[in-house]
Amino acid sequence: MGKDGAPPNPVPGRTIGEHGIVGNLDTAALVASDGTIDFLCWPHLDSPTIFAALLDPDTGGEFMLAPELTEARTLQFYHPDTNVLVTRWLAEDGSAELTDLMPHPEVHGAVHCALIRRIEVTRGTVTFTMRCRPRPDYARTVPEVRADDPGLVIALPDGQAMRLSASVPLTVGDGEATARFTLRCGETAHIVLGEAHQPVPDADQVEHAIARTIDAWHGWSRKSTYRGRWREQVMRSALALKLLTSHRHGSIAAAATFGLPEATGAERNWDYRATWIRDASFTVYAFLRLGYVEEAEHFRRWMSKLAIDDDRPGHLHVMYALDGGLAEDEAVLDHLAGYARSQPVRIGNAARHQSQLDIFGELLDSVYLSNRYASASSHASWEQITAMVEHVRKHWRDKDAGIWELRGAERHLTHSRLMCWVAVDRALRLARKRSLPVPLTRWTRLRDRIARDLWDNFRHPEHGYFVQDEHGTHLDAALLMMPLVRFVSATDPVWLATLDAIKRELADDGMIYRYRNDDGLEGGEGAFTTCTFWYVECLARAGRLSEAQVVMEKGLAYANHLGLFSEELDVRGLPLGNFPQALTHLAFISAAHFLDRRLDSPNGGEWQP
Repeated sequence: MGKDGAPPNPVPGRTIGEHGIVGNLDTAALVASDGTIDFLCWPHLDSPTIFAALLDPDTGGEFMLAPELTEARTLQFYHPDTNVLVTRWLAEDGSAELTDLMPHPEVHGAVHCALIRRIEVTRGTVTFTMRCRPRPDYARTVPEVRADDPGLVIALPDGQAMRLSASVPLTVGDGEATARFTLRCGETAHIVLGEAHQPVPDADQVEHAIARTIDAWHGWSRKSTYRGRWREQVMRSALALKLLTSHRHGSIAAAATFGLPEATGAERNWDYRATWIRDASFTVYAFLRLGYVEEAEHFRRWMSKLAIDDDRPGHLHVMYALDGGLAEDEAVLDHLAGYARSQPVRIGNAARHQSQLDIFGELLDSVYLSNRYASASSHASWEQITAMVEHVRKHWRDKDAGIWELRGAERHLTHSRLMCWVAVDRALRLARKRSLPVPLTRWTRLRDRIARDLWDNFRHPEHGYFVQDEHGTHLDAALLMMPLVRFVSATDPVWLATLDAIKRELADDGMIYRYRNDDGLEGGEGAFTTCTFWYVECLARAGRLSEAQVVMEKGLAYANHLGLFSEELDVRGLPLGNFPQALTHLAFISAAHFLDRRLDSPNGGEWQP
């Protein structure tokens, strides 16, 4: 494997970045730039896949629909301010347009829970080939596909079934369905994959579902309060975050995928289809910045129920399943070849068993902001918060695995200690704001004791800047959170020395690596896209506005053709890791929001947490 996440050879087949995403706030599909759906979990985001060719082109299963055009140019875009994706083919002998979507939850009727593919010829006469090759249960099953007028029925494990229907003739194959049809300019066809018990939609119902879905996304997008320089990119990030939000539960997934490598050919291939308390709390922060109060409230209700159901006061798991249950334990799908032969392909996540003390700070920061910009916490919620702070009081000196979920020996990590400080500080602020009962003296002393510990024991012994862990010397990009959570002034000399050290040791042309020291796992990794936008915001807060603008533009250039960010980047700036990555999109929203305000009002205009 090449250095720092660079693949030893070009990645065969479709790459991670060559995808858009569509979804219905329950699950999501990745649509490649050639119009192939090569990743879809069904019926929920954390359910087994029915298409996973992105992880194994031979056996994973896919849903291909393409025109027979010579040397066609392919383009993709979203209907503005929606999650309705359009793929276009333009050639000398004709052109065509494919619209992919899942109906919005507000759209009821025959296509309520389905994947819609609508094809239209926009010039000439074009013949199309379709092949739907589902491989349920993470490609461990070849399903029976049988004709059942109207359409075809696809048998899934556990007695479940899906139906494939179309306005063109379908042919049954061995574990697949195919079609070949020709359309003239202005003619359309549709193919719908959905639950077998749903009625089969006709053309009018499909068109109605598309129009209503576009309207629903437009209505949601109009609620955004952001009017800054990067409106289009911010809106795309918000729409991506919304797709990772469960309309049923209020939970928020960290990404839509599993098993996509942080470095090709290496072992860092994790499952992100769960709700990390940390990532979801940050997402709430981004939604609040854009004026999306309802999402923050829905998540808080989900979170409150988790805390009530837990029989250990103040305790939180690192992550939860989207329905609020325990996240799945880690397992290996050794029958899948893996993206670019990167194995093992993992589902579930062993990090569910880790201690990560920082999650209390991220959660209570989001609770504080929700109280400030949404509605006040209930008495029961305050009792839960009190229990969490008491948990932090007892455990803040403990070692843990930290934000990066290190799989080696636990350590006294700076970021974890920092977020313990945030947990106590935000609880104190909330108590004062709402006149809530609180052991004020004890908590204030606790907060100040954690702060003194950070200043005394987590700085470089020679240079004085902050470091990754207690009495250490290595840097960590998670330190960029220090001024963002207002632990340290963004212009404090010690912080500026830390920022300069991060630039020297962890930055590469706008890409920021999480750390450079050994973490106990084999193989390297790419630059972490989230850290680029943390770095931008730190530069802006430090008053380095010109540099912040340049790094912002470099960071945006690392998005794919649709404005979507992956988890990491190789040394060439090509996407790696799970996709799209919620943490990166929310970090970009935060950086754009703050940088806009500083550029408009260099001496103020901060959004006060």
